[in-house]
Amino acid sequence: MAVLTAPAAPLSPALPQAAGPACTLHRSGSLWQLGIEAQELTTAISQLAQQLEADDDNSRAQALSDLEAALLAEEGNKQALAAKADATCWVIKHLRGQAAYRQQQAKRLTELSRSDGSRADALEESLVLVLTRLQPSATRFLFPNHELSSRKSQAVEIEDEQALAPEWLTVKTTTQPDKAAIKEALKAGQQIPGAQLLSRRSWRIH
Repeated sequence: MAVLTAPAAPLSPALPQAAGPACTLHRSGSLWQLGIEAQELTTAISQLAQQLEADDDNSRAQALSDLEAALLAEEGNKQALAAKADATCWVIKHLRGQAAYRQQQAKRLTELSRSDGSRADALEESLVLVLTRLQPSATRFLFPNHELSSRKSQAVEIEDEQALAPEWLTVKTTTQPDKAAIKEALKAGQQIPGAQLLSRRSWRIH
């Protein structure tokens, strides 16, 4: 398991410059750039290590100097990357916490909305019941600030669905892939056109 440890003190902004191949030691605050820099440093260190086998003493001395600078820069990069990754994890956890809280709030508001709607329906039914008992033939009621109107409509109520003849029934057929069976077949080596088995790794911040 790879472990990155954040530095105990802020990094110095000035890091040694290595002249090795494909090695840029410019410090960037971007997590992505720090990752690219880490790859470049790894490549540079490998190439500089090979140059230590050169026959020329001056070339070996220069390669050794560049290698020391690259190793020092790599250590600084690891510390900066660990600090940036740790800060990114904090932001991720914060955002997930916000998402969970807002989801709970949305659920609570949905329940409150449903409750308010039910209360409004019950009050409206009571109001209509009282008014229509007083004026059974009325289709509209006018008040100082509101109007209660109605419209006539028709709806079918099914009393016993089992008693209906087949001609009055609609048949709905739905299909969906049996992923569990497909997965087992693919794991067993069977080729299934239109499906493939993907391997994924899930990550979790603790």
